[in-house]
Amino acid sequence: MAINALSYIGVNSDKLDDWYNFAVKHLGMQKIDNSSKSLSFKMDNQKQRFSISGEPGDALAFLGWEVETKSDLQIYANRLDKINILVKEGNRNLTDKRFVNELIYFDDPAGNRIELVYKPHLDKDPFVSGRPISGFKTDVCGLGHAVLHVSSIEGLIPFYRDTLDFKISDYSFNPISLCFFHVNGRHHSFAMIGTGQQGFHHFMVEYQNLDDIGQGYDLLQFKENAIAYTLGRHTNDYMTSFYAHTPSGFFVENGWGGRIIDPSTWVPHETNEGPSFWGHERLYLPDVERLKFRKKRLETAEQGKQSPMIIDCPWLYQNVKNK
Repeated sequence: MAINALSYIGVNSDKLDDWYNFAVKHLGMQKIDNSSKSLSFKMDNQKQRFSISGEPGDALAFLGWEVETKSDLQIYANRLDKINILVKEGNRNLTDKRFVNELIYFDDPAGNRIELVYKPHLDKDPFVSGRPISGFKTDVCGLGHAVLHVSSIEGLIPFYRDTLDFKISDYSFNPISLCFFHVNGRHHSFAMIGTGQQGFHHFMVEYQNLDDIGQGYDLLQFKENAIAYTLGRHTNDYMTSFYAHTPSGFFVENGWGGRIIDPSTWVPHETNEGPSFWGHERLYLPDVERLKFRKKRLETAEQGKQSPMIIDCPWLYQNVKNK
């Protein structure tokens, strides 16, 4: 029994034209929904990975997590019932809308809607990217990752760890409280940031080629207020990435080269290096807050802390080996 991948993400927003331009022309997703009142996108051979409801709000609508077996849905429903979390079963209209065989849904203790789904539908037609990219890194690792603002990390960890079986990858407290969780070999598919706020911080999509994010960066960096974090590299998952402002105000991380772990041997641990080895200047923050992250990053640089050599990147190493 397990939740094994982030299957899809939904957002409430009525900025359909803006989201179409952003998701297709900048991220490289493929539009699949012909409705004039909503948008749906694919990133691979799965029918649907990302959707915009057409409803006002500019906020996370739901996170869809895939389970291994149909019976897992009932097992999780029973667990949630025991801690007084109301669980509902998705009807045929909802499962058709999500392109899955079955699903249940509920709110986590912070009010975020979670959907557990069995057997997402695959598309017989190949993925056609909205801009020239090499494709997204998805497959068994799922869509990417999602990160939430939370008022208290400690208050939500037991729910995701003990009830939903998410495994902690690592955590840190300086310059801000963070906790990262994995559900497969991707270093993290879910994370919380203890900002004292509520809502969606960002989601990450990972590209197959470093040039995909470099060119994406060029497409956005000369637009006013388009870049939220400059190009940089994270310390825990080794992801090279930049963050962009979405039409709904939260961010999307455009990444490449993320770390693959072995969940069976991984040991949760505290990290002290700070979020990034280099880069990721937080342009959206006021100067005082931005300097806290910059100071930590410069300490990391002065100590010479770096990621392993690139041969330790599993995806790249596998491609080189195969050739």
